[in-house]
Amino acid sequence: MPVLPGYIRSLFKSAPQPVFRVTGAHLAELYANAAETFGEMPAFATRRNTLQWEPVSFRELFERGRFLATGLIELGVNARDHIGVLGDNRLEWILADYGAQLSGAANVPRGRDVTDDEIVHIFRHAGVRIAFVETSELQDRLLNLRGNLPELREVILLDDESDPRKSVRRLGDLIERGRELRRAGDREVEERIAQLRPDDLFTLIYTSGTTGEPKGVMLTHANMISQLERIPLDVSCTDRVVSVLPVWHIFERVFEMLAISRGCCTYYSSVRTLAEDMRNVEPTFMGSAPRLWESIHQRILKRVKAAHPVRRMLFHTAYFLSHYYKESVFFLSGCSLRLKNRGLPQSGALAFVHALRWLILLPWYGFFNAAVLENLRLVVGGAFKGSVSGGGALPREVDQFFNYLGIPVLEGYGLTETAPVIAVRTPENLVIGTVGHIIPDTELRIVSLETGATLYPDGSREDLGRGLRGEITVRGPQVMKGYYRNPGATETALRDGWFHTGDIGLVTFNDSLRIVGRCKETVVLSSGENVEPAPIEMRLCQSPLIAHCMVVGQDRKYPGALIVPSTEGFAECGLNGISLEELAASPDVRRRIGAEIRERISAQHGFKAFERIHAFTLVAEPFTTGDELTSLFKLKRHIVSEKYRSKIDVMYEHTGTEP
Repeated sequence: MPVLPGYIRSLFKSAPQPVFRVTGAHLAELYANAAETFGEMPAFATRRNTLQWEPVSFRELFERGRFLATGLIELGVNARDHIGVLGDNRLEWILADYGAQLSGAANVPRGRDVTDDEIVHIFRHAGVRIAFVETSELQDRLLNLRGNLPELREVILLDDESDPRKSVRRLGDLIERGRELRRAGDREVEERIAQLRPDDLFTLIYTSGTTGEPKGVMLTHANMISQLERIPLDVSCTDRVVSVLPVWHIFERVFEMLAISRGCCTYYSSVRTLAEDMRNVEPTFMGSAPRLWESIHQRILKRVKAAHPVRRMLFHTAYFLSHYYKESVFFLSGCSLRLKNRGLPQSGALAFVHALRWLILLPWYGFFNAAVLENLRLVVGGAFKGSVSGGGALPREVDQFFNYLGIPVLEGYGLTETAPVIAVRTPENLVIGTVGHIIPDTELRIVSLETGATLYPDGSREDLGRGLRGEITVRGPQVMKGYYRNPGATETALRDGWFHTGDIGLVTFNDSLRIVGRCKETVVLSSGENVEPAPIEMRLCQSPLIAHCMVVGQDRKYPGALIVPSTEGFAECGLNGISLEELAASPDVRRRIGAEIRERISAQHGFKAFERIHAFTLVAEPFTTGDELTSLFKLKRHIVSEKYRSKIDVMYEHTGTEP
């Protein structure tokens, strides 16, 4: 515990204010309660031009959703059916969600970048008979795939401004049909809502597994309601939220549901217009991804570099003062990163030093904060309270930059399988380098990768096992029901009620969770995209010039690869008698392997843009059994990552758009 916690915290933290919220036993009840409670207040707003936004009220949204559900029921949607939704952020997506929940069904969402193979696999596996599509391009693709989708009966076009094909219905027309049925006395929707149970699915999200084949994550109404009741974010009906992340991802989706439950308005933006919308809307909160903050960070530094020398000097002075002032504030409020235990004398001495530094810097920081840093904070609008970043780890320098600048970036942690939040930072517990405290009613264990023994919490240790690394396992109301029609994968992930995340982490000495790596194979880029390394590695190792390889890129902008050249393969190319060390140092070998990567990991071979290898380094040692490889010749990814960590860092520092 920090020294003098009550007194110090009273200096730097205001008491938490109560936040009014509505929930229910399930999402249909939540939507009804929000309409009743918040009425004509704006729920969502659609951008028409720079300064014009078209709002829809909570009451109107619910009414249109009820009309849509009525129309869906007439089309033959049964309770607990699965309805496909292919599209990105827009009001019509939320309307489709309302229609699905109010008709007692569950939706099966995917973004516009979905491949044809994924559509066929997901829709067939989920038994989708009715699907919403956002655009006419998606409409045409889906209709062309109908021969492979014998169960698909109806396609509904979300964009009413696009031209539907003859067999396709418009969303607006279906809503109008539902309105007519309601006027005629149809009340089937109310009966469906009454039949809903908390354990029913509200969504079935397909996420890639280690084999590369999508797995259907079954999330229930109870999973989502638990999140809305327990996520410790201070947002209310006075807040404005900007939506820019893909809504079919559970992270953005829970953020939009949270906004509905708290009565605040969500403004639909895009990456292209985000900077302009931030200035005009002046949002108070938003869900975000690390890539967004990296981009803003680079833009600010570029502006500073191009500024007049006096302005550059003022910025560096202001940031220097803010850095050390905020470090002292974090320490005195118990929010500095603590990876080791400290005794009372050491804590007392450090508290004295930080208190003294805080007092000395306070007037200087106050002046430069108002004169310099306040203008920089306008990049996110003039009313910004904070953002939750998820989908990947924030680079530490970016994390520090914004939180020292005075823009609270509250990193969170979770998975699709946990609906998604397991832990999240709050303004009151903002420990840079961690993902914050575990949310209420969630149990966490850190277990040994070798033995499976519980490292934390270990009651036999005075420190309970804080600081020890292992796999993160959790148990709580947000954990999924399982993988749809995949009992083998469910049994692997859920053991004795505990979900095994595949992430390596530790609990700090101020009880925050810190993520340090992955023990699963999936590589998550800073953009939030999941890259399955196995198909890429298999394709590359088919090259006669490559003996071994491992895809890397966790929390990076793009995938990279560690490549062990094949001495035999290059011998056949005329480089006979050359050692592996010489091959790894040869520019000609690097050029040839780069050509192999470009040819094999390409769109022609079915790889998406975010799966392309943009950086690689040649390794001068073979991967051997017992070290980098298991007895079955499988890669020990955490071993290889640790062994070549410096090479990986250098590769990303000095590589632009290779190979």
